[in-house]
Formats: sequence, structure tokens, C-alpha cells
Amino acid sequence: MAITLPHDSRDFHDSRDSRDSYDSRDSRPDLGIRSVFLAGPFIQLLDPETGEMPDDARAPFDVLIKHFEAQGLSVHNAHRREAWGAELMRPEQCTRLDQDEIRKADVFVALPGYPASPGTHIEIGWASAFDKPIVLLLERGREYTFLVQGLHTVASVECVVHTDIAACLPAVDRAVDLAVLRQREGAGRR
Repeated sequence: MAITLPHDSRDFHDSRDSRDSYDSRDSRPDLGIRSVFLAGPFIQLLDPETGEMPDDARAPFDVLIKHFEAQGLSVHNAHRREAWGAELMRPEQCTRLDQDEIRKADVFVALPGYPASPGTHIEIGWASAFDKPIVLLLERGREYTFLVQGLHTVASVECVVHTDIAACLPAVDRAVDLAVLRQREGAGRR
């Protein structure tokens, strides 16, 4: 079952609703973040004629990869690794590689997809099981499953509700920092 995320939902965990000592106007703290796993729909976005991702489907990933790499972060992304569809790996290869890269990453960032991307949802589950800080980039007005909406009850999750990835990059940075801080706070209480 899925529901549409309301415009200003207070029930849905959204990093815009976080009220703590973090002030995004200050310089970002050095939290030791060195790597990001960037997940999102892939196979369902491939053009059936070319076998590759069209530019408009590729754009959000390009923006995020360039943004994180400009900060000196190592970014693991299957889309880029597989040449945006031109060099697809076999399932036996990419499954193990993606799981290993999620395990090694400092932060997991995902666009869950609309409609829901089964592969991305598996990766979200792995990130949660590996106790990774998670940032979900959710398109305003789209439907997301109850398990995505409730993930913050079992994992360190921050959500950025957006209409344009490029315009929300400061919110993405804030969400990454908050997810890492919350994950560390939670680990200290265990």
C-alpha cells in the first residue's frame, strides 16, 4: 500500500522538520564522511531503443555525483559504473558489488523511485540492516510505500522532499550531516 506524501506532512519524517543545534548557515562540521553510495531506479529508466538512460533520467544522478565529488567524497553509483546502461553488469556481479559498496559507504543516499524501484528498495533495506545513515530524496506529491515512510523508526533516516534536485543541494548536505549525527547518537545508546 502507498500513500501520497502531503505537501507539508508533519507525520512523515522530513529533515526540514528537524529542530536541533545544527544550523545550516554555519560551516559544515567535519563528520569524517568520505564515501557515499548513491542509489536510485535504473533498469526501469533505460530507453528500450538505446538501452541507456535518457538525459532527463540521468540528470539528478549527475547533479548529485558532481555535488558530492566537489566535496571530496568518493561516490559509488551503479548507473555511472555501468555507463548509464551501455555496459550493464550481470545480476550475479552487480548484486554482490552493490551490497559490498553499501557496507563500505559512510552514507547511503537514495531516490526511491516513482513508481517504486524494487532494486533501490532492496538497497535501502541493506543500508538499514548495515546501520548506515540514510538520506531519502523524495519527490513532492509522489507516492511512497509505508515502509519507506516509516523507515526512520528503525534506522537513522533523513528525508528531503523536493521538486528539483539541483535546488535542494543545501538541504541534502544538511540531511547527510543530520543522518550521520543521529546514527552516531543511536550507536552510543546501544
